[in-house]
Amino acid sequence: MATITTEMIKELRTATGAGILDCRKALVDADGSMEKALEFLREKGLLTVEKRADRVASEGVVELYSHGGGRVGVMVEVNCETDFVARSEAFKNLAHELALQIAGMSPLYVSDEDISEEILKQVEVEAVEKAKEEGKPEKILPKIAEGVVRKYKDQNVLMRQPYIRDDEITIQDFLNQNVAAMGENVIIRRFARWELGELQEETSEEE
Repeated sequence: MATITTEMIKELRTATGAGILDCRKALVDADGSMEKALEFLREKGLLTVEKRADRVASEGVVELYSHGGGRVGVMVEVNCETDFVARSEAFKNLAHELALQIAGMSPLYVSDEDISEEILKQVEVEAVEKAKEEGKPEKILPKIAEGVVRKYKDQNVLMRQPYIRDDEITIQDFLNQNVAAMGENVIIRRFARWELGELQEETSEEE
C-alpha cells in the first residue's frame, strides 16, 4: 500500500477542486497513483455536474474585466443557485478566471449549441473548397471538412478551449471542478468581449 502524503492530497485537490477527504480516498483507492485518482475524481465530478444540471441557477455575478491598460474589455455573466455561493470568494474567483480566459483566448460562443447551422455550413463548405483547390482526393473531403469544423469549435467555443492556467484541461473541465467543489449548478450565461479599434458584435448566450 502506497503512502499517501499531505503534498499528494494538496496536489490532487488543486487539480480537481475536490474536498480533502475525497482526495485522500481517491488516492487510497488508486494506491497512490495520481493519474488514476485524477480520473476517478473527474468522473465523480462529471456525475455531480450531471445531477445538478437541471437545477435553476438564477443568482450569480456579472464580472467586468479590463486588460492591457484598457485595450480589451470583458463582461461575463455567471449564474449559480444561491446568493450564498454567489457571494463566496470561490465563485467570484471562478467568474474572474472566466473573464481572463475570454480576454486572452477571444472565444465567440459559450457552447457548441450557440453556433448557428449557417456558420457551421459555411466553415464546412470553405474547407471542402480549399481541399479541392489543393488537389485532395474526393473520398477524403468529408473527413477533412469534419476536422476543420472540429478545429473551428475548439478555437472559438469557450467550453472547449484549453484553460489558460492549465492546458491539460478544458474550460468545461474547469467548470465541472467548480460545480463539484461548490455543490451547486453553475452556468456561464453569456459574455461580451471588446478590443480597442475592433468592431465585434458577437455575444454568446447559453439557452
